[in-house]
Amino acid sequence: MAYTRTDDYDHQTSEKLQSDYKSIIQLLGEDPSREGLLKTPERVAKAMQYMTKGYHEDAVAILNSAKFKESYKEMVIVKDIELYSLCEHHMLPFIGKAHIAYIPNGYITGLSKIARVVDVYARRLQVQERLTHQILDAIQEALNPLGVAVIIEARHMCMMMRGVQKQNSFTSTHAFSGKFEDADTRSDFIRLVSSQLD
Repeated sequence: MAYTRTDDYDHQTSEKLQSDYKSIIQLLGEDPSREGLLKTPERVAKAMQYMTKGYHEDAVAILNSAKFKESYKEMVIVKDIELYSLCEHHMLPFIGKAHIAYIPNGYITGLSKIARVVDVYARRLQVQERLTHQILDAIQEALNPLGVAVIIEARHMCMMMRGVQKQNSFTSTHAFSGKFEDADTRSDFIRLVSSQLD
């Protein structure tokens, strides 16, 4: 049986992006008709639509799609959530992990939905600082928990590949609401995030 690939992209957007990327390749001094570059504008057009598809997704709706009544009132932590995003200043990737916690106030959500919220906001042109707060705000709005905590640690290609070229630097951003604004609760979260499971 022959392999048939199916892609879900907006064809009109793809055609416009392909034309633009073909022009970019020419402006950079390359030949877009060269064999290795013939399909590059199409591939990049599709890749960019995938990497920015978060603009068309609703994080609060995702959380509400798996929202359950529950009396549990202890910290719920989902840590080491991989994230891949594009820096809005240079459109280069930043790659890292998100650690997220919330304290339920009558409702919980499916654990996979927390990871999906990260993807919704990461798959946009971003800055890490805004991304951190958008994740917190979506969880706060959907679940109205007693508190939310978000830590993101990421490496930025714009610092590694160009400019200052610092290969080992990490950027860490934090956002806390509700009970996580209390120093003891925040310390517990950071300790649990930092611990390794046996």
